[in-house]
Amino acid sequence: MKLGELVKVLRSKNADPFTVTVDIVFRDEETYRRVKASGRLTAARVAKAYRIPEERVLKVIFYDQALAVKIAILRETPAGHPGCRDVYGCQQHVPLLDLEI
Repeated sequence: MKLGELVKVLRSKNADPFTVTVDIVFRDEETYRRVKASGRLTAARVAKAYRIPEERVLKVIFYDQALAVKIAILRETPAGHPGCRDVYGCQQHVPLLDLEI
């Protein structure tokens, strides 16, 4: 299945001018545990979805208590910099919608 079909919330936002975070919140504990155990939500797979070097995926953190995952990605250009395409980082989650889990 695709990640977008499994989650309640999938959104992105600025963490600071240099980093975008992606929040993934699952609908239920069973789905969260299944995705976590699959090992398919990794920095390497996130980097591939975004077509960026893996070094730019700073963190993929699973939060069991919240049934959530937070991903931190280093921006190509700082927010507000000329050439920045999404100052608020609010449209950066889209490549993960189709990530096969």
